[in-house]
Amino acid sequence: MTPTPRITPELTPGLPELEAQERRLVFRTFTHDDAWALGSLLVEMARERQAPVAVDIHRAGQQLFHAALPGSAPDNDAWIARKRRVVERYGSASYLVGARCRARGTTFEESSRLDPDRYAAHGGSFPITVADVGVIGAVTVSGLPQLEDHRFVVEALERYLGDTL
Repeated sequence: MTPTPRITPELTPGLPELEAQERRLVFRTFTHDDAWALGSLLVEMARERQAPVAVDIHRAGQQLFHAALPGSAPDNDAWIARKRRVVERYGSASYLVGARCRARGTTFEESSRLDPDRYAAHGGSFPITVADVGVIGAVTVSGLPQLEDHRFVVEALERYLGDTL
């Protein structure tokens, strides 16, 4: 298994910015219809950019949305599962969990001692947080470099929540 790659610090968002994203991107409720609409938005964005990604939305252990776009591969589904498990375990974006490890001068693999075949603190999975409830699921993208996966999900959440608030 390939360890978490080192990220060039000047090109990446800092911990305060990543943590602010999580505080800001919160739903009032999250229904099956929200999963469909958010997933469809991600697919639309991916098609516009010809991004070879797979998209997944889980809530409370149930897959509510999944799509694999041209150029994606079965490996993307494995990455989705590994990144989603990080969100489910830590209640934070998979990229933020990895960034916190890097900020401490270590890697997720070294510090978590979790099976890297089951957990990956790579960018692309973001918690679905409902106000006054907490984290109830995750929206995940796989197929781009990890920071791009993270930014892609954040952009879709910003658009979706901006339209629904």
